Parts: sequence; C-alpha cells; structure tokens
Amino acid sequence: MSAYDEVEIEDMEWNAELGAYTYPCPCGDLFQITLADLRLGEEIARCPSCSLFLTVVYNAEDFADAKEPQKPSPRPVAVA
Repeated sequence: MSAYDEVEIEDMEWNAELGAYTYPCPCGDLFQITLADLRLGEEIARCPSCSLFLTVVYNAEDFADAKEPQKPSPRPVAVA
C-alpha cells in the first residue's frame, strides 16, 4: 500500500488539543502524527476517518528530546 502523499513536517500544523501534528485530508478530517510517534522514528501520519495516510519527512534528531510546541505569546503592539 502506498502513501497518499509525502509532506514535510514544517508544512504540518501543531494541534495542542489533539497533541499531534496535523495536515488536511481530502476526506475533510486531518492526518495526525503525535510527538511520541515522531520521537520513536514513526513517519506515517494517519487519518482517523478514512484509510489514507501520509509519509512525514522530518529529521528524527530534531524530535529526540522535543517537548510540545508552545504557541508564541502575543506581543504588545505599539499604536501610534
């Protein structure tokens, strides 16, 4: 069975609610791969609603000791 597509991890979005990197699936749901999966060297992101899956391209060393990505804190904006 072959992957639906190959996607760079940089093109995926961190979803704190799911605790996973996500990418839109054609079925309307999201492909998902967890931080734990990435730490284990997993490279398949699956869609929970259909049979499609992606191959995720990333450097495993970048996730060896990775923590959950944090959303950047909003910065004050100077108004003139």
